[in-house]
Amino acid sequence: MLPGSRPPSSLRTTFAVSFAAVAAAVTVLIGFLSYDAAARLVRVDQRAVFDEVVRGLQEEVRHRALTPEDFTSADPDHDGPRDDLIRSTRTDVQVLGPGGHVVDKGSPPLPVGADDRSTADARKAGTKAVHDEVEVGEDQYRVATVALGGGRGAVQVAQEFSDTEDLLTELQKRTVVLVAAIVVAAGLFGWWLARRITGRLVRLTDVAEGVARTGRLDTQVPVAGRDEVGRLGRAFDRMLGRLAQSVDDQRRLVQDAGHELRTPLTSLRTNISLLRRIDELPPAAREELVADLAEESRELTDLVNELVDLAAGQQDDEPVVEVALGEVAEDVAGAARRRTGRVVTVQVAAGDMAGTVVEGRPAALQRAVSNLVENAAKFDPGGSAPIEIVVTGAADAGGTARVEVRDRGPGIAEEHLPRVFDRFYRAPDARGLPGSGLGLSIVREVAASHGGIPFARRRAGGGAVIGFTVGKRGQAAV
Repeated sequence: MLPGSRPPSSLRTTFAVSFAAVAAAVTVLIGFLSYDAAARLVRVDQRAVFDEVVRGLQEEVRHRALTPEDFTSADPDHDGPRDDLIRSTRTDVQVLGPGGHVVDKGSPPLPVGADDRSTADARKAGTKAVHDEVEVGEDQYRVATVALGGGRGAVQVAQEFSDTEDLLTELQKRTVVLVAAIVVAAGLFGWWLARRITGRLVRLTDVAEGVARTGRLDTQVPVAGRDEVGRLGRAFDRMLGRLAQSVDDQRRLVQDAGHELRTPLTSLRTNISLLRRIDELPPAAREELVADLAEESRELTDLVNELVDLAAGQQDDEPVVEVALGEVAEDVAGAARRRTGRVVTVQVAAGDMAGTVVEGRPAALQRAVSNLVENAAKFDPGGSAPIEIVVTGAADAGGTARVEVRDRGPGIAEEHLPRVFDRFYRAPDARGLPGSGLGLSIVREVAASHGGIPFARRRAGGGAVIGFTVGKRGQAAV
């Protein structure tokens, strides 16, 4: 270590301190909120009980012509109005006569102010004066004075709340002690947990460094568990598996491409060798040779372009925007009519272009639809029946938009349907037709990148229906 340099920080210590700090903050916050909620609930409940007693007393004096003597403590049966007030709520009661003089003192005696004397002389029964904080001795009371009416006096009802505040203060102290104990326990637990987490992270790091050093993608990740570290290990293992699969796919693509390129290259070399003797060939043979060279170069160019699209994944670089599949189908149909001279129709479900709007990559979706139309035209070159493009919006197809191309060509045999989207695959009766064998595989890649699937089936009455879906669920009824 260089002089003056800081020692490397320990991930274990960082985890432990961070865990303890977060636990302390959360515990203090929860403790404060819990205490505040409990205190608020107790105070509100206590005030609600007091207000209910006062309202009950107001209702009673309004409906009954009561006198101060009715509320005195000398009732031998303990079933008078005074006993009803103090029985369930432990309320202190003091009775005032006309002018506010004390007829029956409370326990302890309550102070009588000018508002209380004025209320005792009130003519209307139920008139009240409320004092939220009244100090009686060393205690705090909440006092309400309710007039009996007719100037006959009043009844003072008091509720002590200082004992409740003492209880809440004790609860506050205990909450602080409990929070401190939880913080200490959280720190110890954080240290223990950091040891477990960092141990598995170290093993995961060793595996990652081993993969980077050796390049072996078949390494198993020895991380178990169902927490974040376990999920990270499983995600890393899946990532290695996908990388290995990607490498295998690239290797297989190169091998398949090499195999497919041999035929056009061999044909080109043969025709080029004939060019040396072109002066010896009759005019018809010369024209056929030049036409073959042009056709083979075009097919070779198309094959290379499609290979580049598959290998580089150019469609993934295109930004995702809102695309109206109905408009894409109309553009493709117009281009196909000009290029092939065929009748190409477009049907949009409910005739609503706005209903076919999806989130996608316009060029990729147009390429997929164009490949489907070109495929239909290729397999039915002289057909009189129109090629139909049918677009169904997500609302009409159960959450996934749908594009299908229908033709009246020879159709696809049942045994070949599962493989029509494979790279370079051609049915035996289609191997003499032009094309690279990559058109439908590109459709599959575009559908997968848009959360959908490709599909193909035989069409009733002859022909085929081939298409794909676009949607987050990635599946649709076929």
